[in-house]
Amino acid sequence: MADSRGQFGSKFGFIMAAAGSAVGLGNIWRFPYLTGENGGGAFVFVYLCCVLLVGLPLLFNEVALGRMTKKNPIGAFKDTGANAFWMIGPILALGVSFFVLSYYSVIAGWTIGYIYTSFTGIEVSFTDFQANAWVVIGLLALFVGINLLIVTKDISKGIEKASKVLMPILFVLVFIVILRSVTLDGAMAGIKYYLVPDFTKINANTFLKALSQCFFSMSIGWGIMITYGSYLSKQESIVESSLWIALLDTGVALMGGLMVFPAVFAFGMEPNQGPTLVFQILPHIFNEMPGGNIVGAFFFLLLMIAALTSTISMIEVPGSWLVDEKKWSRKKAAWVVAISAFIIGIPAALSKGAVESLTSMKLNIFGLEISSFMDIMDFVWGTLFIMIVALFVCVYIGWIIKPARIIEEISAGSPYFNTKKIAGITAAQIWTFFIRFICPLVILIVILNQFNVFG
Repeated sequence: MADSRGQFGSKFGFIMAAAGSAVGLGNIWRFPYLTGENGGGAFVFVYLCCVLLVGLPLLFNEVALGRMTKKNPIGAFKDTGANAFWMIGPILALGVSFFVLSYYSVIAGWTIGYIYTSFTGIEVSFTDFQANAWVVIGLLALFVGINLLIVTKDISKGIEKASKVLMPILFVLVFIVILRSVTLDGAMAGIKYYLVPDFTKINANTFLKALSQCFFSMSIGWGIMITYGSYLSKQESIVESSLWIALLDTGVALMGGLMVFPAVFAFGMEPNQGPTLVFQILPHIFNEMPGGNIVGAFFFLLLMIAALTSTISMIEVPGSWLVDEKKWSRKKAAWVVAISAFIIGIPAALSKGAVESLTSMKLNIFGLEISSFMDIMDFVWGTLFIMIVALFVCVYIGWIIKPARIIEEISAGSPYFNTKKIAGITAAQIWTFFIRFICPLVILIVILNQFNVFG
């Protein structure tokens, strides 16, 4: 079976694929608007602390569990002796990757539409664009089709090859847009807002928003890193690979802000526009630049590539389960997952103005009201269940299968992890303390806060 699962051909290929999964709309679309809504530089500071203190230990955790078992999330838990209760975690992980894929592909479809409108110079109101049923469903189908071209091939020919090409292109494009943005008149105010923290703006909500963004962005709690870890050879260093993934992911998020905020301030716009920040404000900004239609088309191409490197990993999680457990071929598994996600994506696509009942649909949880089918999906699968999966994996490894087995796995390619002492303690001991105590406690507080427990 190992042959049909495939394996990454190189450490670079693994890092590019895993970073590609982590680098997505979460960095370039979600991170800037959350930063704008939560106090600019103060949010960035708290976010970096979350990545370092919670994100990284959990990343080691998931990659090592995948490589140790050579299985998808469900197989990894089964192989390590999980009972029915602990299996809730990996089953939810499959659900997270699949259901987020369905509505994330809708947003990715919008980026394709905006490549076209930017390039041709067509002025379109984002509200009208979202409400055009045929356009949004057509773009969703097109985006899912592009995914299938990549995922139906084996790991080293498909995901690895695509990531090796797409990720460097992504970095170059981000850099070009940043150069244009920071050289605008008045851009300095945006850079200051973004990079100089005003610590008076930090409150409990800043911390909680930052942590949920850290999980969303780094693909923690999706089962993706367990799945990708299962394709990693024993010779590679999990520590170095994880550090690279965290560095690239955080780097692109920070660059995402540098593309957006200098331009927002240069044109006298407000930074706290929410999820529509990128689609509503940036086209105006590009229109005012010389050669703006080319820059705009490039920017939305960039967004589409970022989305693509993430969605191919989302298809991989349920896909690898079908290959491992049901003995399906990669091709069949990819087709079934992609078409099912397309069908479930249709109501999400129609819930932004195209169909009234889906647009005005409401969910009320402990006084927290969420409206529209897509936003409900995002809260349930893209926020809440990601946290719950991360908590399950954390507690399962910290307390049920015990950290010793994972430490052994991490040490396989990084012997210093459990031998080199700093002030009398090893990295493995620090990691164990975080996995057993710090991470579960922090995640639990975040989950409770989602339900307004702290007011």
